[in-house]
Amino acid sequence: MTTRQAGQDLDTSKAHSARMYDYFLGGKDHFEIDKKAALVAAEAHPGIYVTARENRAFMHRATRVLAQEYGIRQWLDIGTGIPTEPNLHQIAQSVARDARVVYADNDPLVLKYAERLMRSTTQGRTAYVQASVTDPDALMGAVEDAGVLDFDQPIALSLNALMHFITDPHDPYAIVRRLLDPLPAGSALAMNHCTPDFDPVTWNKVAEVYTKSGSPVQFRSHSEVGRFFDGLDLVDPGICCCHRWRPESVTGAAEITDAQISLLAGVGIKR
Repeated sequence: MTTRQAGQDLDTSKAHSARMYDYFLGGKDHFEIDKKAALVAAEAHPGIYVTARENRAFMHRATRVLAQEYGIRQWLDIGTGIPTEPNLHQIAQSVARDARVVYADNDPLVLKYAERLMRSTTQGRTAYVQASVTDPDALMGAVEDAGVLDFDQPIALSLNALMHFITDPHDPYAIVRRLLDPLPAGSALAMNHCTPDFDPVTWNKVAEVYTKSGSPVQFRSHSEVGRFFDGLDLVDPGICCCHRWRPESVTGAAEITDAQISLLAGVGIKR
């Protein structure tokens, strides 16, 4: 289920953050211009490959925790990016076969591979809508029209490595509030966000690379990331570097420094 046809032209004249991320993960769904920009970013911060992997690992852990410990059976994943297995619905449905997931992204390349996002269990459902988080009203309208999520039951809003691409002129805090407002009590926000807190010089260089490549970014401090969770009950251990959020291997987490990752993560429950 999509909101547009997959024949839409792709813009290959400039690098795209989702395709750069695909390169960092070792994927094949990117172009030469994306690879070049990614290599420049990696020159500024060689650990960015680890950051990408830890971002993905956090999404997996947060999804399992929400399904296993909080009984959530519905997800809205915005800024989905190019599909990389296991996708969020595969993680959720490995815990609960009847889990439902709606993916949303504004990149035509994601739409091209959307069928990967809709290989659901027979008990559950998945859908994909093409929409931009910078227009949350239109996005939520498309999600409701998809008819997959029940807005009377808790929904987990997944915003992984997305909101640092929403600069202050777009009012990112208002966007997140608009996305959370129609969700009932017991719903959740799971997100992570790059921060300059641990290594400001390096991350200022990374920001320059992304901005020059056509994807403006705004990395935020711990307190600024915390504002996205205002009014929510934070799940233990609160907001921390993502590899320290309920790691599956304490030893593995200890071997990675916060400066290497520089990605803050948290999960909050709506009252």
